[in-house]
Amino acid sequence: MTDIQAQGTSTMPSFMKRIKNLFSHNKREPKIEVNGKWSIGIYAGVSPIDLQSEPAVMNPVLTASDVTDVHANFVADPFMIREGSTWYMFFEVDTIRDAGNIGKIGMASSRDGYLWTYERIVLEAPFHLSYPYVFECNGDYYMIPETRSVRSIYLYKAKTFPNKWRLEKTLLKGKRFADASIFRYDNQWWLLTDSGNTTLRLYVSTNLKQGWKEHSKSPIIKKNLSAARPGGRVTIVDDHIVRFAQDCYPFYGNKVWAFKITELTRKTYKEEKYPDPVIQPSGSGWNKFGMHTVDPHQLEDGRWIACVDGFGD
Repeated sequence: MTDIQAQGTSTMPSFMKRIKNLFSHNKREPKIEVNGKWSIGIYAGVSPIDLQSEPAVMNPVLTASDVTDVHANFVADPFMIREGSTWYMFFEVDTIRDAGNIGKIGMASSRDGYLWTYERIVLEAPFHLSYPYVFECNGDYYMIPETRSVRSIYLYKAKTFPNKWRLEKTLLKGKRFADASIFRYDNQWWLLTDSGNTTLRLYVSTNLKQGWKEHSKSPIIKKNLSAARPGGRVTIVDDHIVRFAQDCYPFYGNKVWAFKITELTRKTYKEEKYPDPVIQPSGSGWNKFGMHTVDPHQLEDGRWIACVDGFGD
């Protein structure tokens, strides 16, 4: 997450005026200077596409002010995973330095998934890191953060979970891959990634660490600001796959849509869009202007919990 990094306060009328001007004068990806910051909240619901803020949760649950070991500008792009009785959340910490801002990966923990405690920065590099897509495979924990500034997709493995990570493998290189989202289906690994907020590419491999090839139907989305860029964890529900996409029109980080993948083989790809956004701005408070990441997990009672982010006051 690197496109909106403004600060301060704003009013809705002036914000909407800027959007109106964009519709009139700019048909490419809009560049809007919205005053606010990204922070992280918790939503819950009966399914991964039916989520809302819980009355018992004081959102946002994490902000830049919770970060204690670096000077943080904002926090965003949350992904979480549970080990035993503890939830761990990983997210971008946009840090402030003399030469400009750079993203690092921070971590927080929770016993119930609702009340979170910031722990520390767990991964940093000489380049920008964000969108820390964390997952488990055969008892090991892996993470694929966004590293598009170095035109590569890197796979990191937990040396000591959750605090220490090492670079395990370069999966792909040669493009400005954004927000890589990986999942396992039909005994194969699949990876969705964006370039330029408008193009969604699909890669496939039988092996997590090697042999990645672009799908014959890739790019599966072209020139579409509202459906291309991944917006959270690809989730399998009742044997069908749900992918999430950021709506970057009329401005980056606007809302998140869900798509049901109805056919996925080495040679075919089909999907259907759900009719309503999964998450969207509320018009006030911490998510006043936008939301762009959702990571849903099913609980033992059948309900779903998700970490999300919002851009607002």
